Amino acid sequence: MKNFSAELAYKTSRSSGAGGQNVNKVETSVTVMWKVSESEFFSNEEKNLISAKLKNRINSEGILQLTVSENRTQIQNKKIATERIVEMVNKALFKPKPRKATKPSKAQIAKRIENNKKLSEKKESRRFRPDH
Repeated sequence: MKNFSAELAYKTSRSSGAGGQNVNKVETSVTVMWKVSESEFFSNEEKNLISAKLKNRINSEGILQLTVSENRTQIQNKKIATERIVEMVNKALFKPKPRKATKPSKAQIAKRIENNKKLSEKKESRRFRPDH
């Protein structure tokens, strides 16, 4: 897991929602911004992977943005925003292992066919056959 929080920029604004008069005078909402292409923490390959996987969250200037206004304090919101953006980028860098195609063994195939034959014989014996 990588942590690039030194490259993050923060912007505060007045939050909406609960908080009474506090909402009207204190800037508790935090927007965290990170310019993906200018990162010195990641290689070009990693930056391309991040840009591709998070393209819906990156704006036209190439900035990944995330706004948090859940708590009533700026410090808590900043902490949550940082954790979320780091988690988001780490998830984007995760490469799942490619699936290896496998074939059933000859014994498994033979067992399946044998079971199907037994079932077929059982059902065949249930059929009503009038005497000729």
